[in-house]
Formats: sequence, C-alpha cells, structure tokens
Amino acid sequence: MSPAVQTPAGRVELRPLTLQDEHRFMALRVLNTQWLQPWDATTPEDPDPRDSASSFRQMARNLTRSAQAVTHLPWLIWFTPAGEAARLVGQLTVGPIIGGSARTTSLGYWLDEGHAGQGITPMAVALAVDHLFFERSLHRVEVAVRPENAASLRVVEKLGFREEGLRLRFLHIHGAWRDHRCFALTREEIGEGLVARCRGSQSGVG
Repeated sequence: MSPAVQTPAGRVELRPLTLQDEHRFMALRVLNTQWLQPWDATTPEDPDPRDSASSFRQMARNLTRSAQAVTHLPWLIWFTPAGEAARLVGQLTVGPIIGGSARTTSLGYWLDEGHAGQGITPMAVALAVDHLFFERSLHRVEVAVRPENAASLRVVEKLGFREEGLRLRFLHIHGAWRDHRCFALTREEIGEGLVARCRGSQSGVG
C-alpha cells in the first residue's frame, strides 16, 4: 500500500523502498550530503559512515526483511508537481512497530533540501501517522528530534505532536550520542486524522 494525497503544490506519496531505487536514492543522498550530515544516524563503531551502493543495498535488504516481519515500514517520499513527473525527494521510515498491549512505534524522516519549505514533510508524516492509526490499528506514534533541528521541530509542532520531554544522549547521530526532544501522538488526539489537519494549515514547512 502506498499512502498518497493531492495537495495544491502537487501529489505527495509514500512508496515502499526497493532495490530498484538505488540510483535515484544515491544521487539524492550525494546532492544532500552537507544538508543531511548533521542529522545522520551513526554508531560508535562507525561514527563517520559514507553512502555507497553497497550500503544502500544492505539497507534495502535489511528494511525489506523487517517489512516482511511487520516490524518496520520503509518508505520513500515521492512528490509530483502539477504537470510534471514524480520525483524522489526523501525518506520516511517507521519502526520498530510494537504490538500487543503497547501498539506503538516511532518514525524518522529526511527531505531533499531543494524541496524544503513546500509542506511536503508535514504531509508525508501526516500520511504515515494516519496509515498507522487507521490501517495498522496502532495507538501511539513517537518522533524524536534533536533540539538543534529547527526544521524538524516545525514539522511536529505544525502537526500538533505533544512534547513529552528530553531524552539525554538518546541516539548516536553524526558521530556522538545526542540529546533528543521526544514528541508523541495517540489515536485519541488526532480526530479525523493528520492529513485533514495538515490540509487545514495554510503555511507549508518541511
């Protein structure tokens, strides 16, 4: 399933990541190296990773296996401006998905710098959240944002995510353990859904 919505600027769609996306994905990552580097996930063993074809293929295989195990939803963000062809503009990954009495998950995302400020990221996040609540019957979705990431903070604020607090040294990002502000929504808080909420907002960010 590929959640999608038409906006005044164009169509925003979440498509599953596949191995066939390698060349477009790698080209977009190279183009956005400096833009994304401060927010890229790393590990203590590999604090300065480099994008490569082999790393993409390994990521795609791992995420595909996780999708088949229903623990993750690996999506790419596609945008189709009016009268133009669809273009790959970013990535949104959901997981791990926890069932049982928790029914919760978290999501992370990034967007091409050239498409920032057009409302694409908020709509992509809204599509993901509505899918998780209405199609996957989850109850809670969480987003962790570094305090320095102003653009990502605007996304969660625009969509009405509730801040739950600061998690110290929560994730290894750009070579070190970084603090994150934690935001969340539960099914009861979104009413008719985040896509409707996002459509009702006149200012686009992301």
